[in-house]
Amino acid sequence: MDLFLNKANCQSCHGWSGDGRKTDNQMPDGANLRESALDRDMVVTAIKCGRPGNNMPAFDRLAYSDGRCYGLLKSQMSATPMPDPPATLQNREIEAIVDFLFAKVIKQGKMNQEKCVQFWGGNPPLCGLITQ
Repeated sequence: MDLFLNKANCQSCHGWSGDGRKTDNQMPDGANLRESALDRDMVVTAIKCGRPGNNMPAFDRLAYSDGRCYGLLKSQMSATPMPDPPATLQNREIEAIVDFLFAKVIKQGKMNQEKCVQFWGGNPPLCGLITQ
């Protein structure tokens, strides 16, 4: 959760609960991860390689240096460059984020007060703001 919220700052586009309600209006709109149909390998690839043309940055610092991502090199990318991530991530950090997402976000349904308390491991004031 710490990597999701802080180092990778996924919440700035995907929202703190992964529902697509971003926390930074100047950031692009992120997908609602709570309703994602992606499997684990697809999520790992999306984080490592980003989503060309969709404003999702690549968190693997070597993503387009050797064809590891979609078989593309940086020189082959479209005229619209991908945004830079807030930080690059190591493979173990990407795996940890994916573990967190599948445990607490992906296919977990709409956020409610009970899930909010479980998500945070306590009852912060923002959980009281969630309407059922």
